[in-house]
Amino acid sequence: MARSRDSTVTARSAPTPGVTLWRRIADDLERALAAGEFAAGEKLPGETEIAARFAVNRHTVRRAIAELAGRGLVRPARGSGTFVEGGRLAYPISRRTRFSEIVGTAGREAGGRLVASRVEPADAAVARRLKLAKGTPVVRLDTVRSASGVPLCLSTKWLPASRAPDAAKVFETTRSVTRMLAAFGIRDYRRHSTWVTASVADAIDAARLDLAPGRPLLVVESVDVTPDGKPIATSTARFAADRVELMVEH
Repeated sequence: MARSRDSTVTARSAPTPGVTLWRRIADDLERALAAGEFAAGEKLPGETEIAARFAVNRHTVRRAIAELAGRGLVRPARGSGTFVEGGRLAYPISRRTRFSEIVGTAGREAGGRLVASRVEPADAAVARRLKLAKGTPVVRLDTVRSASGVPLCLSTKWLPASRAPDAAKVFETTRSVTRMLAAFGIRDYRRHSTWVTASVADAIDAARLDLAPGRPLLVVESVDVTPDGKPIATSTARFAADRVELMVEH
């Protein structure tokens, strides 16, 4: 640490007229983060400690922390505290895009959690991407993918039910799309097409990604095919824009 913790959580300047107290605390903490007084991924002092330093109540501190989260500078984790956001993870998109490999190469531990699954009839968009008749049964998997415990993206993936009927059960065991597909005899696959757009996090996505609602998302829609060119999966992934940078490789 470049400076003591006391300086980090103590107001540095006289109050600015017209600026609310919680915003002054948020601005002071932001200056501390910019000065490098907390490392990426480090936990901030607790609400009680910050409240005591500024002689305010915990509600005021909570509002200041929410403001920092809204600026994309910190990440509140339920039951664990508030952590400084790390640098963006470089996420290459190429013919071979594998989440676990990308995260592992960056020195982080890849994680995957299934939040919902069902078999449903393919709508027009999914049917077109998978080259199926509209209404053909597909398995839908909704997952949260993380790097060393930090949520990076929410992925909705559709696979033909005839090729991967128990995809949800296998994913819960393997925590990996690549290993899940291998369990159904699909040993290799490649990215056929990718579309990148932008959106903002709604209340559900924000809660699952530990973001403030309204934070920017990078939306990546894709189709993966087997080596002989047959579509095997299509996905819509919503990445926290503050945590990744997408790189298109040729």
